[in-house]
Amino acid sequence: MTSSMDTPPRSRAPWWFNLLGHLLEPWVKLRRDPAEPAALLQAGVPVCYVIERDGISDALILERACREAGLPSPMQPLPGTRRRRSVLALGRSDGLVLGKNRQRSPKDALGQLTRALEGDPERDVQIVPVSIYVGRAPSRDSGWFRVLFSENWVVVGHFRRLLALLLNGRDTVVQFSDPVSLREALADAGEVAPERFARKIARVLRVHFRRIRAAVIGPDLSHRRTVVDAVLNAEPVRAAITATANKEKISYAKAWRRAQKLMLEIAADYSHPVVRSASFVLSNFWNKLYDGIAMHHFDKARAAAPGFEVVYVPSHRSHADYLLLSYQLHASGVVVPHIAAGVNLNLPVIGPILRRGGAFFLRRSFKGNAMYSVIFNEYMAQLIDRGVPIEYFIEGGRSRTGRLLAPRAGLLAMTVRAFLRAPRRPVLFQPVYIGYEKLMEGKSYAGELSGKPKEKESLIGLIKGLKVLRQRYGHVALNFGEPIELTPMLDAASAQWRAVSGDPDAKPEWLGSVVDRLAEQIQVNINRAADVNPINLLALALLATPKHAMAEADLLTQLELSKALIEELPYSDRVTLTPMDPAGIIAYGEQMGWIRRVSHSLGDVLVADDEQAVLLSYFRNNVLHLTATAAWVACCFLNNRRMSRGSVVRLGKIIYPFIQGELFLPWDTEGFGQQMQATVDFFLRRGLLEASGEGRVLERGPGQEDAAFQLKVIARSLTQAFERYYITLAALAKNGPHTMTAAELENACTLTAQRLSLLSEQAAPEFFDKALFRGFIQKLRERRIVWTDEAGKLDYDRALEEMVRDARVILAREVRHSILKITPGGEDKAEHDAETAALPPAEATPPDASPADLHARHVEAAHRQHVHEPVEPAATEAAADALREGKSDQ
Repeated sequence: MTSSMDTPPRSRAPWWFNLLGHLLEPWVKLRRDPAEPAALLQAGVPVCYVIERDGISDALILERACREAGLPSPMQPLPGTRRRRSVLALGRSDGLVLGKNRQRSPKDALGQLTRALEGDPERDVQIVPVSIYVGRAPSRDSGWFRVLFSENWVVVGHFRRLLALLLNGRDTVVQFSDPVSLREALADAGEVAPERFARKIARVLRVHFRRIRAAVIGPDLSHRRTVVDAVLNAEPVRAAITATANKEKISYAKAWRRAQKLMLEIAADYSHPVVRSASFVLSNFWNKLYDGIAMHHFDKARAAAPGFEVVYVPSHRSHADYLLLSYQLHASGVVVPHIAAGVNLNLPVIGPILRRGGAFFLRRSFKGNAMYSVIFNEYMAQLIDRGVPIEYFIEGGRSRTGRLLAPRAGLLAMTVRAFLRAPRRPVLFQPVYIGYEKLMEGKSYAGELSGKPKEKESLIGLIKGLKVLRQRYGHVALNFGEPIELTPMLDAASAQWRAVSGDPDAKPEWLGSVVDRLAEQIQVNINRAADVNPINLLALALLATPKHAMAEADLLTQLELSKALIEELPYSDRVTLTPMDPAGIIAYGEQMGWIRRVSHSLGDVLVADDEQAVLLSYFRNNVLHLTATAAWVACCFLNNRRMSRGSVVRLGKIIYPFIQGELFLPWDTEGFGQQMQATVDFFLRRGLLEASGEGRVLERGPGQEDAAFQLKVIARSLTQAFERYYITLAALAKNGPHTMTAAELENACTLTAQRLSLLSEQAAPEFFDKALFRGFIQKLRERRIVWTDEAGKLDYDRALEEMVRDARVILAREVRHSILKITPGGEDKAEHDAETAALPPAEATPPDASPADLHARHVEAAHRQHVHEPVEPAATEAAADALREGKSDQ
């Protein structure tokens, strides 16, 4: 006998319902998620739809969505029950105009279904939750009035819902969730009364709808006061208030008011209407500024996010970073995160708007204000506990050089401690690389690096800065890197980390190392998601020449080589590369105003003028890490015609920790060795190097050949880094041990670099950046090449002197002598010994050994003594190199 539930009857919607559907249809445009929800359902099993709230409009939208998707109608009777419709709602509103929502228990309908299943073991019903959002994301053509009636957490009355449909109905999203088998749920529940089972299912459905709504439009933060009160009532904050009152001998009420003032200074005042209004404004703003905004690998990021507390950790290169990421997330249907912003941005007019867009403000330093530190930590803990997505920049400030800055791990540490305190929801860090083709702040960055004071943010300065809107800034790329889960890192650090849970003051000894590893991995993953645009490639090529100029034919060849290098030796599967060909890249650079063409009868020359060249160094530095391995291998042949493959790899492994620390490279030492081998093979395939002696000896062509010129261009992207390293080593060796503190060394290096930049060819602005010298000195200390004695002075051992001697492989004699002459301090005995030391004799070789074998053995013996003399002095090719460069300057 066939069950009455097997063949659903036809829809029996009343005539007035169908009439309303026809009237509403022109005003509503549906987008289903997923696009084909029928694939979710089990064939032959009756369907009962569950919506979040009762209302004719939601029923009309649901019926239309089901009809268009080929699903059973929600308006047909539900077989086996007395219900006339196959849909039920969890809430309803009372009143026609200002009706308020109230919970509506679906226990009667669910109870009927449960009893029907108990009466017939063959029966089943699919419960399908359906979320309906009207006007979630107004388009750039939407008016301000429409924004006010977009979807939010407030369940409105019938009149407001009608206005929302009329104004925003063409932005309606119907999201079908995976169906739940009522039979299976009943079996899992065991022996329970139908009424109790119905209440349990209703609770589960409400939680489900809250999670979906939070994912689509963000968590319910409409009551800022509740967050502020929760922070001020937290035990650590109350203790800090008491401590402040006792220390300063003031009343508890006065200390509490001070804490409340600090909390109001920090807390965001998130407003959905403001976010949607900002989206409306920014869509036009971006169209005026940029030619396009592209997101890559976003689908991977969205797929990884469900179930996690997501912390976005993007690179920080412009004030536009805040707005771009939030705008793109909102436009893509993802909730806008709360953003940690410096209190310097809390300007009149601007500050309140940013605060309502999700910004919360923090001071640059927490020192000297224990109460502020406790309050901010508690606020972060509240956000994470409530499942609010967060965004912050671990570099601390905007990069003025184009490189990623050394991370400042304060907010990371707060995030980790907040999770340890209440590990309810796992934390996922999402790195994001933001790449530009032109920066609004470019000129101010160059000025700051040249010594000009940083301009303080102000409303007047912002108004003056509006002149940047007259320019176009090309394309922007947002690349989402590999996400990082916090829990596996904690598991690797300590198997007992969960024992710390619940203690807000816990600071286990392994916490610092976890935060440091996390910070470094975030920077590595940001770099692994780099976008290589046309301006990056032009900067890599043109800045490698003394006059920042190349013959067009040479530039075309160099651009093709750079693209081939990135494609054939992929840095990461998340790196994106411009599809433009070399000719298109040159044309685009001219169009953007970065380069100019000088016509000549022997062939046009492309030039980056001095001011543009300084700004282009920023974009070269964006992608310097992608060519670091190739640059090292090429550097080995700047002053050497021949070197053994083993020497290139061995010396590369010595220098790698310092390059890795500066550029956040992803490999360990052995991995870098494999990259060097692959790069050598690439150069051999391209004819830039030749191999002899069974592949053990590598040789480049004479300086006047194209191959030697191309190698030189690749090498020069990294030579200034090696010059900075040599300045540091030379200053230490010249002054001797126990004579300088780390701060004194840093200052001496900066002055030397500035002086060298004035006397030689124009250097990039970061050449004398104190932060880079500080990072190199710190890396020397970490590797115990340098350490601090009891008096606070720096001491070192023979390894430093050996590094000074090894510099002869990379840096020309003239460069080394110029640095030594400028560097303040006494006579450098270590360098004098290195310059005058004779090469060790080559090992005994068979009488029939070939010249290549003899050379290979000679080189190997030299490197065992940490000394390498070029087989041919660099001076012998100076004239040829000058001719070759002259060709590019014509």
